[in-house]
Amino acid sequence: MPIYLNQNNKLIEVEEKAFKLEREIQNVFEENLNIIMGLTLVKSEFTIKNKRIDTLAYDKQSNAFIIIEYKRDRSLSVVDQGFTYLSLMLENKADFIIEYNETLKQNLKRENVDWSQTRVAFVSTSFTENQILATNFKDIAIELWEIKRFENNLFSVNSIKKTKSAESIKPLTQQNEALKKVIDEIKVYTEEEHIASTTEEISELYVKFRDAVLNLADGIEIKPQKLYIAFKKNGNLVDISLQKRTLKLWINAKFGAIEDAKGIAKDVSNIGHHGNGAYEIQVNSDKDLEYIMSLIKQVIK
Repeated sequence: MPIYLNQNNKLIEVEEKAFKLEREIQNVFEENLNIIMGLTLVKSEFTIKNKRIDTLAYDKQSNAFIIIEYKRDRSLSVVDQGFTYLSLMLENKADFIIEYNETLKQNLKRENVDWSQTRVAFVSTSFTENQILATNFKDIAIELWEIKRFENNLFSVNSIKKTKSAESIKPLTQQNEALKKVIDEIKVYTEEEHIASTTEEISELYVKFRDAVLNLADGIEIKPQKLYIAFKKNGNLVDISLQKRTLKLWINAKFGAIEDAKGIAKDVSNIGHHGNGAYEIQVNSDKDLEYIMSLIKQVIK
């Protein structure tokens, strides 16, 4: 997609400035990992079992390790390589925890890591149609990210989304024990699974709130997690958990940072809860939908 510079209402196309080395792409991502992907950098060039991982990162939201690989060669199979790295991590969990603790001076314990949320991300200036199709499964823990550099030090970063009609990869892995082992341990959560876990009444209520959140601004993304569904735009805006009889919403802001004239939100800043932020709202109807949207809108940047 071309990028234009507006000069007195005349659009001038900004020329793409190609990366010469994979390391240039890696440097940009590692320096801005939290901004781009919401991740914490653990180690650059992490070597384990004679294999080199370009970037080892950690997702504090899902409590999982993420492997990032940078590609200028478009001919490689990202699926084969992705499963190799996923298997490598699952077979050497202790090594990843040791690296995390030694590098970040932390005390992460094995039982605190959600290994089912492990995933691999490939970053490239472009992917082939075959690579995109090969990863278009709703339950494959492989992500594709495209990055481009332009004149005037401009960058574009785009996460390639899976289509809504994406099928499960499980039937294709049943005859391969190595792939089946990875798929059985790693879980990619979907919005459909969350909806199916509750009643029809609550699922319909969720859809109303979901659509209202998505209409608050362009570019809001849905990211299903293990215990809730996250809505993101430059970080989490609100997380929604589908309960049996209610919806629970957590607005991602410190308590007191947004104006709640009706006082319908509960302060959970010092109480354990699943979502992000200190504002918790529990609803069983759409009576306060518009007012709740006004609260969420306050955290959009």
